[in-house]
Amino acid sequence: MAVFRSGLLVLTTPLASLAARLPPILTSASRLVNHTLYVHLQPGMNLGGPAQPQASPVQATFEVLDFITHLYTGADLHRHLDVRILLTNIQTKSTFVPVLSSVQNLAHPPEVVLTDFQTLDGSQYNPVKQQLERYATSCYSCSPQLSSVLLYPDYGTGELPLEPPNALLPSTIRPASPVARSPRQPVRGYHRGAVGGTFDRLHNAHKVLLSVACVLAQEQLVVGVADKDLLKSKLLPELLQPYAERVEHLTEFLVDIKPSLTFELVPLLDPYGPAGSDPTLEFLVVSEETYRGGMAVNRFRLENGKEELALYQIQLLKDQSHSENEEGKVSSSSFRQRILGNLLQPPNERPELPSGLYVLGLTGISGSGKSSVAQRLKNLGAYIIDSDHLGHRAYAPGGPAYQPVVEAFGTDILHKDGTINRKVLGSRVFGNKKQLKILTDIMWPVIAKLAREEMDVAVAKGKTLCVIDAALLLEAGWQNMVHEVWTVVIPETEAVRRIVERDGLSEAAAQSRLQSQMSGQQLVEQSHVVLSTLWESHVTQRQVEKAWNLLQKRLPKAHQTRN
Repeated sequence: MAVFRSGLLVLTTPLASLAARLPPILTSASRLVNHTLYVHLQPGMNLGGPAQPQASPVQATFEVLDFITHLYTGADLHRHLDVRILLTNIQTKSTFVPVLSSVQNLAHPPEVVLTDFQTLDGSQYNPVKQQLERYATSCYSCSPQLSSVLLYPDYGTGELPLEPPNALLPSTIRPASPVARSPRQPVRGYHRGAVGGTFDRLHNAHKVLLSVACVLAQEQLVVGVADKDLLKSKLLPELLQPYAERVEHLTEFLVDIKPSLTFELVPLLDPYGPAGSDPTLEFLVVSEETYRGGMAVNRFRLENGKEELALYQIQLLKDQSHSENEEGKVSSSSFRQRILGNLLQPPNERPELPSGLYVLGLTGISGSGKSSVAQRLKNLGAYIIDSDHLGHRAYAPGGPAYQPVVEAFGTDILHKDGTINRKVLGSRVFGNKKQLKILTDIMWPVIAKLAREEMDVAVAKGKTLCVIDAALLLEAGWQNMVHEVWTVVIPETEAVRRIVERDGLSEAAAQSRLQSQMSGQQLVEQSHVVLSTLWESHVTQRQVEKAWNLLQKRLPKAHQTRN
């Protein structure tokens, strides 16, 4: 059967029975759709009758909100799918109006419409499929060549046992007092509300938070998107999507799921954000983790003469496939960890490099653990070119940089035996940009030339892959002689601790050293692969092996490493 990029799943089974059927329904849908799956809830709709079914309002109850959470939880097992539950027809009691009076445009027009509706004989019954296609196109903008598939009985053999009529989903939405909650109690609607978060790599836990906020809001939703200082404490902040990119993805998702709302997306620069200052807001949606922050917002509002917000607390989604160093909840931090070792952008074409040799440039801030990664790559079969060793060769008497450096900085930088005193030279250039440039203008071209000679040595030894280990790889412009840049990242606080422990420097001296280098963020922006030595040694080893194995798959056969 064909596989489609985008699809619309119309769910017609009553919610009490649908929960048990949902996992196989999503599995069946994931075999047919490989990118965006829209979900439209219309419990009880009959596609088998003579009349064309019409979209009708679905009462927003806590049971409906729990089902939305349940569906996104199930969707997390199919991470290749971008699942979006459409909310236009899910309405609070105060705003019951005819729905979908006009066709709603979607960012990714469905190419196939699917349904859980059961025909009597379980066949792909054409009149039912025609009704389904008519219904879909009357509600949403679909592909002109729309296909349709009845998922039953593919998602189950025979009748699945129905849950008892009063069976309810686990409670996942908790409104703060004085808002009462029972599963089938209608949800109150509000004019304006707020929700906040980092929203990096928009995932299903984000979608629950945003969907509940969209159901509660009837006119406007203010979305605070963390930026600047609020990002500093995040794990692997170098891999966070830029603010503009996160806002772009958020906007597309929000407009898709509830286009009738007005959305105001604003940078969140402090813990309170607009929720602490906007007197017109009525509610705030928080997670279990950020509930205390929501309470702090309300205390702040009371202290400043504003009414408290109604707080709605969302249960965290458990991550069923997290590894030992990842969080047990669905989180962006885990997603960023999974990026480590992956190729982030296409490799560079370098026809001027020796034929048959593939070159990596390995870099990272001081204290990042770059040298340990280089050793791991060496153990896997790579030929290592250490730029520090090349620098020592260049500085040595008779070396290609010795005479130019002595002429530029004077004989008082020499030891009694005539060798260059690198500490004295370092003190001469440290903090003096002009002097430093004089030195780097001499050294960097010399080291680059020595590195190219080492590449020839690697080829002569039968090596097909070499790594240039260089802290200043990008500052020196040596990315022009590598196919890929690999960067090792570490939090600055951890880098300072390692430098102090390793080199015996003060914290201030260690911080000064880091400030003289490109930041991890700047390095990552120009990198093809990112690694981190933040965790235990075996975790680093697993990362390096993952990156190595992925590299072997994308290398031309001529470059396959021979161990």
